[in-house]
Amino acid sequence: MNEAPHAKRIPKEITEHGKTRTDDYYWLREKENPEVISYLEEENAYAESVMSGARDLRQKLFEELKGRIKEDDTSAPYKHGDFYYYVRTEAGKQYPIFCRKQNSLDAPEEIIFDENEVAAGHAFASTAFVHVSPDHGKLAYAVDFLGNEKHVLHIKDLTTGVLLPDTISDVDYSFEWANDSQTFFYTVSDELRRPYRVFRHKLSSDPAKDALVYEDIDERFSVGLSKTRSDAFIGITSESKISSEVHLLSADEPAGPLRLVSAREQDHEYMVEHHGDELLIVTNKGAKNFKLMHAPVATPSQEHWKEVIAHRDDVLLDGIEVFKDFYVVHELFDALTQLRVRSFVGSEEFYIDMPEAVYAVGTGPNPEFDTHTLRLGYSSLTTPGTVYDFDIDSRTLTKIKQQEVLGGYDPSAYAVERTYATAEDGTKIPISLAYKKGAKTGTNPCWLYGYGSYGMVISPGFSASRVSLLDRGFVFAIAHIRGGGDGGRAWYENGKYLKKKNTFTDFIACAEHLIAEGYSAKDKLIISGRSAGGLLMGAVANMRPELFRAVIAGVPFVDVINTMMDPTIPLTVTEYEEWGNPNEKEYYDYLSSYAPYENVEKKDYPNILVTSGLNDTRVQYWEPTKWVAKLRANKTDDNLLILKTNMGAGHGGASGRYDALHEVALEFAFVLRVLDIGE
Repeated sequence: MNEAPHAKRIPKEITEHGKTRTDDYYWLREKENPEVISYLEEENAYAESVMSGARDLRQKLFEELKGRIKEDDTSAPYKHGDFYYYVRTEAGKQYPIFCRKQNSLDAPEEIIFDENEVAAGHAFASTAFVHVSPDHGKLAYAVDFLGNEKHVLHIKDLTTGVLLPDTISDVDYSFEWANDSQTFFYTVSDELRRPYRVFRHKLSSDPAKDALVYEDIDERFSVGLSKTRSDAFIGITSESKISSEVHLLSADEPAGPLRLVSAREQDHEYMVEHHGDELLIVTNKGAKNFKLMHAPVATPSQEHWKEVIAHRDDVLLDGIEVFKDFYVVHELFDALTQLRVRSFVGSEEFYIDMPEAVYAVGTGPNPEFDTHTLRLGYSSLTTPGTVYDFDIDSRTLTKIKQQEVLGGYDPSAYAVERTYATAEDGTKIPISLAYKKGAKTGTNPCWLYGYGSYGMVISPGFSASRVSLLDRGFVFAIAHIRGGGDGGRAWYENGKYLKKKNTFTDFIACAEHLIAEGYSAKDKLIISGRSAGGLLMGAVANMRPELFRAVIAGVPFVDVINTMMDPTIPLTVTEYEEWGNPNEKEYYDYLSSYAPYENVEKKDYPNILVTSGLNDTRVQYWEPTKWVAKLRANKTDDNLLILKTNMGAGHGGASGRYDALHEVALEFAFVLRVLDIGE
């Protein structure tokens, strides 16, 4: 099959704000229509046909990617109570195995949850959470077998190994145990996949009679659960994209009352932690980049808040972690995370020094409240994932474990850089780079990744798969563009709403900079992005198609106007505070000016690979499908255009680790074929 499929046109006229537009492919939304499924299968068959010449390359890449990972591996154990918990993998098995040992690492191993057993017989399996009870006697886990993010919750008795009858369907991602280890809380979503209710369940009781603890009827807000490290409170946080509200419940009194910290206000976001008689509150009230306040547990409302760390224009206070004697402040400066340690006794504070200038760092797992050791996860674009224990008293890092990259990988053979592009308005946009020493010649290919939405920070961390690109002479680059959170809150706000186009022009500026500075040959620039990053791909492909040799768009949010005008689609209303509400003409016109699907034109486009998931609830399958159909009907070039739909998965793609590597191998093989790079 060498001829590309062309979806039939069924014109549908849509009138909004006095304007009528025609959507020829609106019918592809009909998931139950056999013709829709047939078309998706035709696209999949065409993709395989087009890539048939690279079948050996794909298999070689898969074996290469698999050969770089240690298939039999064990995570760094961490202590929680009397147990050491860890996760391990076995060769040939797709999923992790959760284990523990009691009192000593020399004790016999106890397997508490083998995801491979749960996934047996299913093409897809994804766990939402795996939570051990406070008494370490029970295990809660929730699994999704379709990719639609509807999970079934199970409770396992770790003493007997038997599943309890407390099975609950359609739970969301949040779950917390009360301190009695007999009661737990979980969230459920409405029909639009918005988590909006919190229920309380007592073991051995009828789930149909679970008590409704909290409900949020505001369609902009989603509800989540978290437990303070002190184990004193369970927090119920209800948040939109720009506002939040927190209620606290005593973890010792699961049937007790909720205590409101501060009533929701438009544009006010805050988060709460607990220490002794006080609450620590990270808030953006009068502080764009957030500040830290404290208040008595007994009187937590705003009039009792007092400042601990003041607001700074150039540093984002990104969160805190509280322990018995100290707390850790997560700060973001120049697209890099910094960890600031402050003592509760006296005024001692310091920053944890990082081994490299460009890196990714995070904390955890750190379940113990009374400790002076902080577990860190660290990597860079060339340094494999490394687990450190940081001693608070001696201020020393001890390496506990480093990810093994097989096949003779030597980090010293690669270079990491930070460079800056200049945006249209003069803003300096950071770009993180990695390449094999000697590969930057001005004639080499470059793979540029971007996201730029929701204030998300894209940290320059390690990927073993990426080594396959670096060893083939690629420069790999991350564009820390506006709309993301890499430069603080203003960085985010200058890339959303009516400033969203800054995200796209920033990315284009980064692409032009990489070519001008010799990081990429002019005709060898590859770009990629997923989800909202897929919107970025679609927008810049419309704006500057000649700039890119190939585009990889994963589960791309490209049918922006149709989706944002349809409140019956999951998550649409919650997205108004990110993109703007198109029911208001100003936002409608602005969204229309860049929406990738609406702005497809008759012109040449780059080579494009689009991936999708039939059961995706975040970006519906029809968005990439319609986009590809419209591109096929309009593009005037002979470049490749491939749509690959996973018919049994959702937004995250394949769930098994080997299946996921096959997806990466497809992307890499597509790019190597486009660039005519041999094996």
